[in-house]
Amino acid sequence: MNRPLFNEFEGVSSKAWKQKIQADLKGADYNDTLIWNTNEGIDVKPFYHTDQFEDANFESGTKASTFSINHSIYVANTERSNSKAIDALSRGAESIEFIVPSADVSIPDLIKGIDPASTPICLTLQFLSSEYVMQIPTHNNITVHVDIIGQLARTGNWFFNLEKDHKHFESIVKYCKTLYVDLSLYQNAGATMVQQLAYGLAHVNEYLNHFDNTLTSSNKKELNVCFNVSVGTNYFFEISKLKALRLLFEVVANAYDCNPNCQIHVSPTKRNKTIYDYNTNMLRTTTECMSAILGGANIITNLPYDVVFHKANEFGERISRNQLLVLKHESYFDKVDNPSDGAYYIESLTEQLCDKALQVFKDIERNGGFLSQLKQGTIQKKIKESDQKEQAQFNAGEQVLLGTNKHPNKHDKMKSELELYPFVKTNPRKTLIEPIIEKRLSETLEQERLKTE
Repeated sequence: MNRPLFNEFEGVSSKAWKQKIQADLKGADYNDTLIWNTNEGIDVKPFYHTDQFEDANFESGTKASTFSINHSIYVANTERSNSKAIDALSRGAESIEFIVPSADVSIPDLIKGIDPASTPICLTLQFLSSEYVMQIPTHNNITVHVDIIGQLARTGNWFFNLEKDHKHFESIVKYCKTLYVDLSLYQNAGATMVQQLAYGLAHVNEYLNHFDNTLTSSNKKELNVCFNVSVGTNYFFEISKLKALRLLFEVVANAYDCNPNCQIHVSPTKRNKTIYDYNTNMLRTTTECMSAILGGANIITNLPYDVVFHKANEFGERISRNQLLVLKHESYFDKVDNPSDGAYYIESLTEQLCDKALQVFKDIERNGGFLSQLKQGTIQKKIKESDQKEQAQFNAGEQVLLGTNKHPNKHDKMKSELELYPFVKTNPRKTLIEPIIEKRLSETLEQERLKTE
């Protein structure tokens, strides 16, 4: 049937809809009643209309159907980590991330029995050694992730020093043809979505600017940029955040004549996870993974519901992996590509996030760039302000974590369950800059409850 439906009906403009709504409000103010403002400074309207998007192009080019279910493993023991990876792959994982803490780990032993041709392998290094990286087999499906600016922002110090770090980093990037940018720190520390996008853009711009004259044109075209992103439970906004990240990166990459396509590796945030009523964490991570899929993430690593207070365990990891398997194979999230493209609300949020993030990014560049702003403490100050605002909203009950600051189970006891210290650790040390500290919203409330158990 080729005949368009409803052509005989006259269209209704957004102006007509608004007039009808105002009439139904019976004197109540339209803006005060139906428009609400977010921490990102975005006014959310009660409806969105086609006449607001007449010349818009909604094709994102991403494929939700191809997202990869990832399993992340911290390598405390090479042999056990290898066995764990093979077991995870047999149970539905499609890619593996190894978090490598030191140069003592043998990569051939770590990936023994895993075929990179069929299984993407990511090696996230917690140390810096170009000599170590040069021993890693080169393969399109083996990527090495190391982020020297991320190290500075997270710890307050370089791995070694500015000059030595950049020397090692240049060799690694030229060998692996990969740039890794960790944005999860900013989200977990309390940055708004606009700040996350702007800081991520400024972060990668530092790298691209540095390599602009050291990489050949062909090398820049082959360069793969991977963003590690954390998402929260603000469902539609998180979808838009990932879409905005791709659009913004494309703009910056084109300015350097680099590969404009990026990889986005997503995991749920720890910021809204709780130790009390911890099963609610499974609901939170489910919606967060849904946002990641619909936002066009390439790789998704789910968090176990007990990641905050339990050591890694088979049950928690199996449940987190099965959540993604259910979404992919039983909820049909792998059947449609780009399902969020053209949704007026999401497209409007994406556009506004892009515009606001671009303004912040330009301000950072006008004031010396991301590294300069980190050294001055400006980035840390802005994130602290955002964190304190969100924390105040949580304390006042405006930001709700079910089972924690709303409808808590007063008989819930957790003191004997804590295998890990779930709160911010204070370890005074000398640093070049003030580090950006990750913090969960419920920490203070949980500490008070633990005292009274």
